Amino acid sequence: MSGESPPAGAGAQDDVPVPPGLSEAFRRFADDVPLMMWRSDAQGRAVHHNKSWLRFTGRALEEELSAGWRSGLHPDDFDRHARIVADAFLAREPFTVEFRLRRHDGAYRWLLDTARPLSEGGDFRGYLGSCFDITDRKHAEEHIERALAEKETLLAEVYHRVRNNLQVMVSLIGLYGRAAPEPCRGSFEALGQRVRAIALVQQHLHEAPHIASIDLRDYLHRLASGLGQLRRTGRIGVHLGGIGTGLVEPRTANALGMIVAEIVAECLDATAESVACAIAIDIDAPAGAPVRLTIVSGAGDGAESGRANIPKLGPRLIAAYAAQAEIAVTGTAATDDPLRLQLPEARVSGPA
Repeated sequence: MSGESPPAGAGAQDDVPVPPGLSEAFRRFADDVPLMMWRSDAQGRAVHHNKSWLRFTGRALEEELSAGWRSGLHPDDFDRHARIVADAFLAREPFTVEFRLRRHDGAYRWLLDTARPLSEGGDFRGYLGSCFDITDRKHAEEHIERALAEKETLLAEVYHRVRNNLQVMVSLIGLYGRAAPEPCRGSFEALGQRVRAIALVQQHLHEAPHIASIDLRDYLHRLASGLGQLRRTGRIGVHLGGIGTGLVEPRTANALGMIVAEIVAECLDATAESVACAIAIDIDAPAGAPVRLTIVSGAGDGAESGRANIPKLGPRLIAAYAAQAEIAVTGTAATDDPLRLQLPEARVSGPA
């Protein structure tokens, strides 16, 4: 409870009368309990409130009996409370409800009310309930909700700014590429495509249901689908296999997204427009062990030469992305030398 004293004369309840049908032993027990308690009859009328309750409200017992105590309910909670209690009485089931009650100083405090039905000889006799002051908890929850809303707003603003800046970069790269000598244009085009892939990675991070803890399989599935439509639509396929998944933080998800995007780009750069590329990603997420990924990239039958004069920076970029998120990496993503990634243990939860 709040610990504050009621105004003078308002809470002197040391000699409250014993309601009819309520034993003296129960009253003494209820009054000695250091929390707010109440009891109702089979019709839902209050027949007793203990001393802790009366000290809280600063009212006499006679004022609280029957439905009198409901005058202290917050107007916004009145109908909801009545509905929950009525449903419980009809079913003769325990119930729990949160509501605001006016304290002796006029302040409304949040209470958690827990009640159970009473029976005697098989006959329903009403309810016995107890209340805890949860105002501080409710305020903390409201503070957290406001902070999360502000964070989501900030993340949305950052995402839109990043997306707009990336779009400007793509446009600039395209302008310089068209003005560059013919042998250099392929490199400019490849760079622009990689920037678009970066934008796609950021988009799917932003769209994750829980940005602080991202479901790896769901994230990679959505990203792979997007990458498949970003360039050479219908001729790039990303297959996601393996067992289990893992929850990763944004830094790890971002690095993995960039790695997958680079592997896709490398495969497309190395093949002609008419050739299909296939990327296979297997997730191995056993309970209690680090999450591992195996990635294999390859072109379909009849592969032709890709574009010339494009720097082969894939291995260096993949190593740099992995290092940023403390991901252990080996291999080249070739069929005979798969790219193997092990996520940092501290960043990963168990399989879903």
